[in-house]
This record gives sequence, C-alpha cells and structure tokens, in this order.
Amino acid sequence: MKQLKELISTSLELNIKGITDDSRLVKEGYIFVATKGYNVDHYDFIIDAVENGCSFLIVNRDINFVFPHIVVDNINSFYIELCKKYYDFDLDYFNLIGITGTDGKTTTATIVKQLIGHCAYIGTNGLIIKDKVYSLKNTTPCIAELYECFLRIKESGIKIVVMEVSSEALLHGRVDGLLFDVIAFTNITEDHINVHKSFKNYVNSKLKLLNYLKEDGKVILNKDDNILCKIKCYNMYTFGKNVSSDYIISSIECDDITNIIIKYEGKNIIINSPLFGEYNVYNLVEAFIVSSFFINKESLLGKIKNLLPIMGRGERLEFGQNFTIVLDYAHTINGVKSILDAYKNCEKIITVTGAAGGRDSYKRRIIGKIVMDNSDISIFTMDDPRYENVNDIIDEMVGESTDYIRIIDREEAIKYALSIASKNSVVLILGKGRDNYMAIEDKRVPYSDCLVIENYFR
Repeated sequence: MKQLKELISTSLELNIKGITDDSRLVKEGYIFVATKGYNVDHYDFIIDAVENGCSFLIVNRDINFVFPHIVVDNINSFYIELCKKYYDFDLDYFNLIGITGTDGKTTTATIVKQLIGHCAYIGTNGLIIKDKVYSLKNTTPCIAELYECFLRIKESGIKIVVMEVSSEALLHGRVDGLLFDVIAFTNITEDHINVHKSFKNYVNSKLKLLNYLKEDGKVILNKDDNILCKIKCYNMYTFGKNVSSDYIISSIECDDITNIIIKYEGKNIIINSPLFGEYNVYNLVEAFIVSSFFINKESLLGKIKNLLPIMGRGERLEFGQNFTIVLDYAHTINGVKSILDAYKNCEKIITVTGAAGGRDSYKRRIIGKIVMDNSDISIFTMDDPRYENVNDIIDEMVGESTDYIRIIDREEAIKYALSIASKNSVVLILGKGRDNYMAIEDKRVPYSDCLVIENYFR
C-alpha cells in the first residue's frame, strides 16, 4: 500500500491498495487507469470502476462528474511509470527470458523452467514460483498484474524468469518497459488474424519482441521457419535441420525415447528425451540453447533425460488402458498437423477436435481437412463456442465431407472415442489441453478434458 502523493503530484490524502486498467478487477482503494487499448477504450468503463470502489481515476480526457482524478496525455506510458513507482523495485534485478511464436511457447518455456530449476514461469499455465501455481487471466498478463507477478518472484529470491510473450501482448504493449536477456522464437505461422487483421500485422507484432532486447541480449531462432530464417540480428543463435544453422539437428529417432543428434561447432551433442514427436524436438532444442546461457551444457543433458511431461501439451495419460491417450492444446493449423504427424505410424488414430467461436474462422476448413485426412476416425465437437452455434462451426470444419462423426457434447464425444479405442490405437483429444473451463457466450463454465477422461476410467 502507498500514499497517492507518493505516486503523483497531489495534495490528496489517499491510501492506494492497487492499480489496474480492468474495471472488473477494481477493489476499494484502487487507482483505475483508463488506458486506450487496440480494440477497447477503458475510458468507457470508468463508471464501472467507480461503482466497484476505486478511489482515484487516471484518464486521457476529462470526466463529466465530480470524482478525484487527473488527466494525462500519454496514458499508456503513464500507466507503466505508475506501476514502477507503486511496486517500487528494479526490473534489472531479473534475468528475463521471452518466448514467442505461434506454436510451442508453453512447452518451450516449461522445459526451460525445468532445466534451469531456479527459475519462475509466467504463461498459459499461470505464474509458477517453485512449486506454487497462481492463475493468470492472460498468457502474458496486463502491466499491473505483471508487476504483481514480478514482486512475488522477487520475494521468493528467484532472479531468472521465463515468460511466454503472446502476439496480443506485444500488440497491446503489455511488456512495454521490460528488457529481455534472452528472446526465443519458436515459429511463425498464420494465427490470430481476427485480432491482427492480416498475417503481415501478426508477423510484425511477433517481431516487435526484438525491440525489447537488452544491448548484450541473445536471440534464438528456428532457422527452418519460413519467416524466422530471414531475420538477421546481433547475438543471434539459430537451430534446425537447415545446415546453415548454428545448432544443426542432424538426426531424430522417435521411439519410447526420442534420440537427437545436434551438430554444434563441429561436435555432436547427443540428447535423449522422454518427450515424443518431432515437433517437441524443436521445442526441446530451443529450450536447451536458451538454458545453456544459464546452466552448463553437460548438466542440461542429464536433466533432459528426466524431464517431466508437459501438462496438456502432447501429454500421454495412463489409466492402465491398452491404447494411447494424448491430450493436446493443438488448435492452430501447424499445431494440429504436427501432432497428427507425430502419430502417423499408429495402427488406428481416433481424433476428437473442434474450433473456438469468435476466432479465425478461415482456418476451420483447413484444420477439419487435416484431421479427416490423417485420422481413421474423426469426431467433431464443441470447443469454446462463445456466441457461435456449435453445429455451424462443425459445418465449416467438415465442408461437404461425410467421413466424420458429430457429437456436440464434448464430454460425450471423448467418452465415445475412448469406448471405440482398441489395442495399439491412439486417441488424440485436441484443442483444450488442460483448460479448466468451456467458454460459452461470455461465461467460463467449469469443464476439463482431463477430468472427463479420469471419470471415464473410474
């Protein structure tokens, strides 16, 4: 808690208990900052903030009622400086690692956390400090929530932080004011066009992360990616099958254990990993390179052998069944293709999938075709429909095809897939990973794919 006059020039005597630009998070004693977002002007929610108990408003134009406030010109920049004063710690205390890309952010960041050990994580799976997990509203939180995360991390004594940095976070300036020691790009393929309006804008948002690199910072790039292979920058380290990469992936063997050979500076690095699939090889190699700036390479090779499964990302679930169950968050064109490709040699592939409402409808038909072309049995179902009709979404996914099964209720769809699975087949349950809700209209209804599967075997 701080006095208002410690934060701005004023004679008002007010105790400030928090700062936010989200009127829904306002509590008594908060400052509400009416920032201007890409799609939303938070000025429109100042009445809500006042009704929720805020003590002071910061706006970029005057208000038409009597309430303690100030008007500032560049409100988004002011918000950052206000957070710095309120949370009152030096960000230089941290070594920040930023991971961005269309696919693989969560997996790569989670592997980095495991490999480094004394490292905090901020991303899709929340804020993780040691063994404690705190939920977050977004993959990359808004500025005030991000500073709260940093404060908790600092109080824990941890100095290294790995963060997933989403394209929307970069678009909306959520990481403004941060400087990263290491930045890693997984890949860039089409996604979030509904937000960015064009693929070019989406790419530019991703590449904006380079502007947040420290002078002596390091950049890691996937050289096999069509966009990333064109980037040239200082202190750059590349990886991939491309023979011009710094770390050349020269051999991959996927069985019970994934064996990888990397050529680096004329020497072979042999990696044995429990993570399955070629797509995970890229995530793992990138995480290995990132972690090598903090941990000895030989130590890392030993740690990789004992990596824990990444929850909701190619996660194999075991209940004593004689077939394979894989839970995966795959919802992009590349993500769905990669997970299906990883299991292409299985005797029978049963895939349960859907598409989110209010998101990139152009990719639905493409994903639907990939699923039907690469699965023996394709089951289409609900996946965060929001305000759209589930049947309409599925119609877009399947087109004119009749070679599929439609089960609207996702729980029933999963149960049916499990009931028809036979020995040595694989059931791929795609789209939601470890999400604990279903987005229906504007509500988050409690729901979990994992819990449905657990209950089925009980």
